[in-house]
This record gives sequence, C-alpha cells and structure tokens, in this order.
Amino acid sequence: MDIGLAVPQFGAFAALSSVLRVARESESMGFAALWAGDRLMTPLRPKDPYPAGDGQIPEAHRVFLDPFAVLSVAASATSRVRLGTSALNACWYPPPLLARSLTTLDHLSGGRLVAGLGLGWSSDEYAAVGVPWKDRSRRYDATLDALEAIWTTDPVAFDHELWTIAPSHIDPKPARRPPLYLAGFAEPALRRIGRRGEGWLTAALPVPALTSMWRTVCESAEKAGRDPGALRMVLRSNPVVTDHGTPPRSGTVAEICAYLATAAEAGVHEVILDLQHTAADDDHLLELAAQFMARLK
Repeated sequence: MDIGLAVPQFGAFAALSSVLRVARESESMGFAALWAGDRLMTPLRPKDPYPAGDGQIPEAHRVFLDPFAVLSVAASATSRVRLGTSALNACWYPPPLLARSLTTLDHLSGGRLVAGLGLGWSSDEYAAVGVPWKDRSRRYDATLDALEAIWTTDPVAFDHELWTIAPSHIDPKPARRPPLYLAGFAEPALRRIGRRGEGWLTAALPVPALTSMWRTVCESAEKAGRDPGALRMVLRSNPVVTDHGTPPRSGTVAEICAYLATAAEAGVHEVILDLQHTAADDDHLLELAAQFMARLK
C-alpha cells in the first residue's frame, strides 16, 4: 500500500512555509504522494451538513488555500512524489479552464499529476460560483467528456448544450493523459468510476462497506470491457490522534494504523493521511507523519 499525505492547505497550516517544509520533508520520509482538497467557504447557516462527524464544518476550514496553487508550490519543492487532488469539485470549473490548470500542474511537475475529481457536497458553494446544483451529475459526466477531448485530441472540438469548443488547438497536452480518480459512494457514482475512472477516492469507512462498494466498481468495469485489476482504491483518512478514540476516525497511531492495515488487506492500494485536523503545528504534523510511516511502510 502506498502512503500519501495531505499537503498543508487549511487552518493553521495555510502558509507558504508549511507547504514548502512538509512537501520537502514528507518526500524525504518516503511518502508516495501529496494531495490537496477543494473548499471555497464556510456558510454561517449551511444548507447541507458536512459529510463527516457531527455534520458541522470544521472550524479550520474557514481558511482554505487554492489546491492548484499549493500543489504548484509542492511541485517546486519536490522531485519524486505524485501530486493529486482529493478531490476537485469538477462542476465548479468550465472544462477548458480546468484542463488548463491541471495540465499546467502536470507540466510544471514533470508529469506527476493525478487528477482526482468529485461532485462536492455543498449547494451553498455551487450557488456562490453560479453553477446549478440540480443536474450536477449530468454536468459532471459532460465535464469528463470535455476533459477527455481536450487531453487526447488535436484539434479539439466539443459541442454540448453546456459548453461549445470550436475546433481549436488547446496546448500543451499533458505529459501523458493524467489518471482520473473519481470520488463517490452512491451506486451511480461507483458505476461511473468503473466505467470511466482509473481509481476510486473513498474515505475511512468500515471495511465491509469498502469491499461491497469496491465490488460494484469492479463489476461496472467488467461490464464496460475494462480490467478491474488495473483500478486503484485510494482511502482518505482524517484521523484525530488521541488515547481515547474510536477508530478509524480517532484513536492512537497504533489503532488507526491497525485499521489501515486491515483496509490494505481488503484491497486499498493507497492511503491519504490528512493530519491537519489533529496536529498542532508543522513540527507535530511531521512527527505524526513519521510515526504513521514507520508503522505502515
């Protein structure tokens, strides 16, 4: 199982010094990838509950840096680690602009991009960027179609009721067509991953739930004539490290690692550790990262 780390991005870690230091030192520790998320705002009276914990948006998310910017900084400080998004809210971005940002990151990092995309969960954020919440799944599929066209054809032409790309050169192309990892838990999302994705971005769920959902992904891949063995399951863990917790969301490093080891035995190919919810500062984050790495590698 590969071990990835969430790049400093929010709360007390939303600082250039944190991004640079953690990127450099995590690569030296042997982490395989650095990952960034995508949040826009913290509504005072949110229409939708946060999809974790008690449904309250974490206080630290009041300060949240742009994922493309933090990964570009991380790219400048590293040479080996993959750089992934977990996950961009794909529908917020017109596809040509999304493709340009992702392709630029791929070029600046020497071809290290993993494009992780999702639908998001906040209708307030959709309203803020002027994108309809209704029919977002259809918009998502159209976004994937447009990205495929932009990345793999020349000249590019795309005609859809949402966007029209006149026959054009859209360059540069990525160093290679970036792997697409897709998020989601509902059956339609899982079946889309099997048909269209190279990987599934999931969360720290009970292992039986993970394996059941993964079967749906693999069955969908087989029906689409794809090799399910080529797909990757990538689990994001946002643990609170404490002596009195309930794994996998909280507990000691040993307890959380025991869950992650069981998840690896069940088929998880990579874990993304996000330690920003539990670390006090950069020193503490890197200390915890080293403890997790020592137990998981």
